[in-house]
Amino acid sequence: MLMNVFLVIYGLAMCFILFYSFAQANLLWHFFRFKDNKMPMATVENKALPFVTIQLPIFNEKYVVERLIHAIAKMQYPMNKLEIQLLDDSTDETSDIIKECLKTYPEVDFKYIHRVDRAGFKAGALKEGLEIAKGELIAIFDADFVPDPQFLLKTVSHFENEKVGMVQSRWGHLNEDYSLFTRLQAFALDAHFMVEQMGRNAQKAFINFNGTGGIWRKSCILDAGNWHADTLTEDLDLSYRAQQKGWEFVYRPDVVSPAELPPVMSAIKSQQFRWTKGGAECAKKHLGHVLTGSFPMTVKLHAAAHLLNSTIFIAILLVSLSSIPVWWGFYKGMIPLEYFKLAAFFLFGFVIIASVYFFANLNLKKFTLRSFFRFLWELPVFLAVSMGLSVHNAQAVWEGLTGKKSPFIRTPKYNLTGKGKNWVGNTYNQLKIPPTAYLEAILAIVFSAMVIFSLFTATYEMLVFHSMLAVGFTLVSITSFRSYLASAR
Repeated sequence: MLMNVFLVIYGLAMCFILFYSFAQANLLWHFFRFKDNKMPMATVENKALPFVTIQLPIFNEKYVVERLIHAIAKMQYPMNKLEIQLLDDSTDETSDIIKECLKTYPEVDFKYIHRVDRAGFKAGALKEGLEIAKGELIAIFDADFVPDPQFLLKTVSHFENEKVGMVQSRWGHLNEDYSLFTRLQAFALDAHFMVEQMGRNAQKAFINFNGTGGIWRKSCILDAGNWHADTLTEDLDLSYRAQQKGWEFVYRPDVVSPAELPPVMSAIKSQQFRWTKGGAECAKKHLGHVLTGSFPMTVKLHAAAHLLNSTIFIAILLVSLSSIPVWWGFYKGMIPLEYFKLAAFFLFGFVIIASVYFFANLNLKKFTLRSFFRFLWELPVFLAVSMGLSVHNAQAVWEGLTGKKSPFIRTPKYNLTGKGKNWVGNTYNQLKIPPTAYLEAILAIVFSAMVIFSLFTATYEMLVFHSMLAVGFTLVSITSFRSYLASAR
C-alpha cells in the first residue's frame, strides 16, 4: 500500500514536469516563428521625443554604483527631456560615494532621493520616485547594470502605439566566464530571454518585466495600480496587473542590457529564493483571475505555466525523494518492470527541455562548433545543479504558496568581471548558513549511496538520474558551505 503511495507521488510529479515541458515546446515553436520587433531607431534631434525619467533603485551598492552612474551619464538622449532619479535606500558609505560621483556630471539632471525608511523595499522606492517623476516614460535599471547608451533611442518609438505599456530588453552578462556558476546562470537566463520571452511575446501571451532593463509608460503603471510590495517579485506582479488591464508589452531581444551575475552560491541562493518565492506569491495572487478572465485559452495556459514555473522545484524534489522507494520496489520485484518502461515516456519532456536550452544558447553563439561542444557539458551540469537547488527553492515556493512573509533581501553585487578578482572580501556576503544547506549535504550522501547500490546490484534503471542528483547536491552543498564559511573569516 505504501509503495503505491510513493509510486503515485512519483507519477504525478513527473506528469507536472511533462506538462511544463509541453508548454516549453510551444514556446520553442513560436521562438522559431518570432518576427523581429526592431523599429527604426529614434534620433537625438527628434523634437517629438517624449520626456523620460530613468529610475535607479539602490541599496548598499558601494562596489557597483559608480559604474552605474558613469554608464547612465553616457545615455544618448536630449538633455532637456531626461531626468535620472537615484533612489537611494543605503545605510552604508554608498550614499557618500553617490554624492561624490555626481559632482562629475553637473550637466546631467540627476535627482538624488534618499529614504531613511525602506518601506516597501524596491517597490516602495520606485513608487515614491514615481510620485515626483516628470517623465512620460519610466526606464528602470538595477545597480549592477551597464545600460546601452542608445537604450532609450532604441525603445521609445514603440510607445507611439498608445496600447504599449512596457518594453523589455534582453539581459547580457558582464561576467559570464568568471566561474562555472556564472556560466550556468547565463545558460539558464539565455533560455528565458530567448525562448520564453520571445515565444510568449510572439503569440501575445503575457510576458513579464524583468525588474530592470525595461521602460514603462507612466500611465500604465498608475492604471495597473502602481507598485505593490506584497510579493517579493514586484516586477512580475505589476506585469500581470497591467496586462490584465489590456496593456500590451513588447520584448526586444536585439536590445541588450548587460548585468552582473552572482559569482558565489550564497548570493545565487539569495536571488533564487526571492525569484521562486515571489513567483509563487504572484501565482497565488493572479492565477485565478487570469484563468477566469476573458482571455484566449493560449494566454491562460501560458500564464498558468509561467506563474507556476517555480513550482517545478517542488515536483523535482518529490520525484527525487520518491525515486528511492520506487527504485527499491523495482529491485525487490514489488513494482512490475513494465511500469518503468512506461515511465520512459517522460524522457520526452527531457528532450524538449534540452532542445529549449540548445536553441536558446547556440542561437546566441551563432551555432559554432565550440558552442556545441560547450553545450554538451553545460546541459547535464546545469540540470544537476538545478536538482541540487530543489530543496532550497522548494522551500521558497512553499512559503510563497502558503503565504509566509519574509523581507526583501537583495542579491549582493561584486563588480567581478575578470577571473583574477575574488569575491571573499565583499562586505555584503551572507554569513548565516541556512538549514537547507545541511539537508543538501545529507541528500548528497544519500544519492551517492544510491549510485553505489545500483552499481553493486546491477539495477541501472535510475542510475543516471541518481548520479545527477548526487553530483547536484554535492556541488550545491560544498559550494554553499564554502561561500558562507569563507565570508565569515
